[in-house]
Amino acid sequence: MNDKRVMIAGGGIAGLSLALTLAEIGVPCTVFEAVRELKPLGVGINLQPNAVRELYDMGIGPEDLDRVGLPALEWALVGLNGNDIYAEPRGLEAGYDWPQYAVHRGKFHMLLHDKLVERAGAGSVVTGARVAAYEQSAEGVTAVVEMADGSERRERGALLIGADGIHSAIRAQIHPDQPPIHWGGAVMWRGTTRAKPIRTGSSFVGLGTHRQRMVIYPISHVGEDGLADINWIAEVTYDDPEARDSGWFRPVEIDAFVHHFEGWSWDWLDVPELIRGADIAYENPMIDRDPVPTWRDGAVALMGDAAHAMYPTGSNGASQAIVDARVMGAKMLEHGVCRDALAAYDEALCGPVSELILRNRGAGPFGLLNLVDQRCGGEFDDIDAVIPAEERAAFMAGYKTAAGFAIEKLNAAPRTIAERARVGG
Repeated sequence: MNDKRVMIAGGGIAGLSLALTLAEIGVPCTVFEAVRELKPLGVGINLQPNAVRELYDMGIGPEDLDRVGLPALEWALVGLNGNDIYAEPRGLEAGYDWPQYAVHRGKFHMLLHDKLVERAGAGSVVTGARVAAYEQSAEGVTAVVEMADGSERRERGALLIGADGIHSAIRAQIHPDQPPIHWGGAVMWRGTTRAKPIRTGSSFVGLGTHRQRMVIYPISHVGEDGLADINWIAEVTYDDPEARDSGWFRPVEIDAFVHHFEGWSWDWLDVPELIRGADIAYENPMIDRDPVPTWRDGAVALMGDAAHAMYPTGSNGASQAIVDARVMGAKMLEHGVCRDALAAYDEALCGPVSELILRNRGAGPFGLLNLVDQRCGGEFDDIDAVIPAEERAAFMAGYKTAAGFAIEKLNAAPRTIAERARVGG
């Protein structure tokens, strides 16, 4: 057995970020990914400044990220009559030392994969390989790997990291009595449309109420035609969630849901037209998992959605997965490739991120839409008469602190992993 090898179950954003971090600090690892072929699937996600900082430290800079997205300039919430509830600059415009990026999830995923193969070799990722279970001993851990051809392999290493998503087999073994996936009744329809960007040209806009809203932002730079790829999420919350089919990510006809947003038109945005401009739309429920008291079992630990699947209301699921990887790498630098490193990682993140799961379940930063809806039904002439500016600012500051990207604290923090640091010196 390689007494330092780390086995990673799952080749998504979390698993690949960890593999890149381990390659950086000199720890051998293998990623086992269930799908036979990685493809650039998905729509838009946001990478917060705390995650972009880590990507820069990993050697993934603006020239790379600009190929898969663009810096966000503004974050805004808008009421039902088109008036602003709250707007603020984001990234460098807000005073961070790093930008916030809106990216195409699939293209970003493939960027991480290609960087890993470039740095660690093609053998660092084994596809068609699902880690179904594990066994531990004093010497390390054995992963039971189910191959796509029906065969089974037993892989041994020092540590096993479950980065295998919300349906994690590793998490199910650590917590066999965990509750089922939690769905609160919100259904999302996602798509991308080639259209003219609104507001600053790179604005993240949340529009509507907590019962029915749109999220809109570009995920590409403007082309010569003056258009960009606009990511949108249409969302409706039902009062009878158990009566709805909560099937996973699947294609859906636009006419099946666009009627919810008829009449959502202003001189600066026509929502039905935006939705109908998409080639295809996907439906999925807004789901998460209840927090668990620990992400660790001896030489095994969870990260990413396997550890903390959360509602996307805070736009920080992928960002937290990247931070997970860097904190885990830092703990290995401190303690070695051993169980103590996983214990320190668990101690640092499990509690605070569990609180973030619940905060996002309560609508996260979109909670301001809830307050506006409660106080005036979502329509107003003067937002200050509904929610004073100080109250709005305090609400957002509290969320940023909980999510780990408060400006002053982030800018002043030392690197998570020192430059050229290697395990064992």
